[in-house]
Amino acid sequence: MTLFSRVLAPLCVALLLGGGVAHAQQAGDAASTGPEAAALSGADRSWIEKIEQALNRNTTFEARIQQIDASGKRVTGHVWMKRPGQMRLAYDPPSPLLLVASDGKVVFRDSQLDQTTVIPIDRTPLGLLLRSHVSLSEGVTITNFQHANGLVQVTLVRTASAADGSLTLVFYEKPLALRSWSVVDAQGHETQVTLYDVHEGGTLAPSLFVLPAQPQE
Repeated sequence: MTLFSRVLAPLCVALLLGGGVAHAQQAGDAASTGPEAAALSGADRSWIEKIEQALNRNTTFEARIQQIDASGKRVTGHVWMKRPGQMRLAYDPPSPLLLVASDGKVVFRDSQLDQTTVIPIDRTPLGLLLRSHVSLSEGVTITNFQHANGLVQVTLVRTASAADGSLTLVFYEKPLALRSWSVVDAQGHETQVTLYDVHEGGTLAPSLFVLPAQPQE
C-alpha cells in the first residue's frame, strides 16, 4: 500500500464542512500574516521529499475506512479515489452520509435530513491531496514536523487559508508507511481516520464520481 492511497481517506465530514470560515481582520494595517512555518533541517526536508514521491506514485485506489470523530463516535465506510480531483466516501448503514468530490467541488449529502452541502474543493485540505501532482510546498505550509522514536509526523495547512483546517500525518520510519492521521476543522474539532483492505490501481467506474443532486440557487 502506498502512502498516497493511505492518506486520501481523511476526508471526514467535520473537516470539509469547516472550510470557508471567515478570517478575522486586523485593525489598522490591511496586511495579514500567514501561518507560522516549522523550522526544518536538511534531514527534515529530505523526509518530506520522500513522502511527496510516495504520495505521487499512484492515482487510483479503493479502501475500507474507520473514522473516529471529536465526540468519540466511530463509523466505517468505503472510499474510492481517482486523482486528479475525484473521490467518493460512502459511510456504512445506518449512516445516511455520502461525500463526493468532482468537478472542482465537494458535495456532502445527508439523506436522512434531506440536506446537501456544496464546498469548493480548493477550500478544503482535500484539494491538496487530489491535485494532479501532490505537493507539500506549493500553497502549503508545514506548521509542525517531528521525527523521533521511529515515527515521522507532519502537520499541513493551506497557506492562503490556514483557518480552514489542518491535516496531520504520522508515518512509520522504516519502511516509510502511514501509521495514522488526524484532521482539525475550523472550529478546532479533531477527527482520526484509519484505512484498511486497500486495493490500488485498476479502473474505477465513472458513475462513482457523479455528484449528488445539488440545491438550486
